[in-house]
Amino acid sequence: MVAVHTAIAIILAIGLIIRFKVDPVISLVIASLYLGLASGVGFADTIEAITVGFGEIMTEVGLLIGFGVLIGALLHSTGAFRRMVGVLVRAVGATRLPYAMATLLSTLMPSIYVDVQVVLASPVARSASTYIGRNGLPLMASALGAGIFAGYVFVIPGLAAISIAGLLDIPLGRWLLFGIVIGPVTAILTSLVMRLLLRGTFWKPESDEEVNEAMAEQEAHDAAAAEAKTGRSLPLVVLLLPILVPLVLIAFGAFADLFDFSNSFIAFLGNANVALFIGLLGAYLMSRATAGLASTREAMDEGFHTTGEILLITGVGGSLGAVITQTGLDKVLAGLFQAETGAPIILSILLTWFIAALLHLAIGSVSVAAITAAGIIAPILGSLNVSPIVIGLAIASGALFALQVDSNFFWMFKSLLGLSTKGSLKTLTLATSIASVVSLPMVIVVSLFA
Repeated sequence: MVAVHTAIAIILAIGLIIRFKVDPVISLVIASLYLGLASGVGFADTIEAITVGFGEIMTEVGLLIGFGVLIGALLHSTGAFRRMVGVLVRAVGATRLPYAMATLLSTLMPSIYVDVQVVLASPVARSASTYIGRNGLPLMASALGAGIFAGYVFVIPGLAAISIAGLLDIPLGRWLLFGIVIGPVTAILTSLVMRLLLRGTFWKPESDEEVNEAMAEQEAHDAAAAEAKTGRSLPLVVLLLPILVPLVLIAFGAFADLFDFSNSFIAFLGNANVALFIGLLGAYLMSRATAGLASTREAMDEGFHTTGEILLITGVGGSLGAVITQTGLDKVLAGLFQAETGAPIILSILLTWFIAALLHLAIGSVSVAAITAAGIIAPILGSLNVSPIVIGLAIASGALFALQVDSNFFWMFKSLLGLSTKGSLKTLTLATSIASVVSLPMVIVVSLFA
């Protein structure tokens, strides 16, 4: 019954938000309360899970969201994103922008935490979308989601990829050999499929786009300021340092830890919160130098306005995930897999994929779903007639499936890209579902010679 109640809770949240237009915060809390009480978690433990889940998410991403949104607001005031988009359009052409974004995120950025990636990449995606046409925003949003998570689960040093490899005792070099191919190919193919789906009337801007008012006002103000500006401006590479420097610091810290040459100072600079604060400080100084004190203060105010909405929805999304974890759904799935020990290779791969996908649907976190699935399967890995690398890749593929409303990332994505809940389901949820399905045949091919 735990699985049934979990499914009902997720459907309840989606139905309240989409059908009855209930605010996502209220809908997610109602779904969390239903699941905890219906599945036997209890009154006190349900409330504790909701509050602890909210607090844990804020501990993990609260400052990241705040610093990242403020960096984006300040860089908008300098015109950096508009100039960057212009360079991208000239370099790859408007029609190739989604594929360039997907490739970049899935190959060069997996060392960066996914929440940091979406905060930093979403202003670029929004700015670039105007060059593509009517469906530019959903195309860029889909490419962003597919690129981030394909890299996260398949490409070292993505957190989910490293976690799966570690739990299944797979050498990272061997994982990298397959993951560096499957990751970007999955992201690009997903972007291609999304382009085909968006050719008709599937996307409806009037109901699928819902730009945050503070964000829209800030972008309009910055665009007008850019048109009127006649003074000296800094080189583009300098304006982008508030993004580039944090990425380099975080990536260097990850690689230092991976190859065992880290120390306390490297870990300090590589901490995402510290790195983004350094970026925020740089963005603030550049905005003061190029846009002036008044524009800088206005950008900061708008950034604070946007941050508050994102933080509340993100935290409540974490609450639902925490309640689901308390239900013990992972034990139910462990029993299911144990019953299939010794199954044929293809069945083992499909069952592995299914368990990881179901966990992701239930828990709402790609990394937690991947880690939980690997933890369930690791004890019986020796009895399966499948190479550990294949099982690991199948977990990664399944954990991608259908990122939706019980994920805090979903609500960050929605707010930062300026989409409605329905629009986020049509882009992020659909794109990750396609990526999961597209990558599965590649995993099966790997099983033929791994």
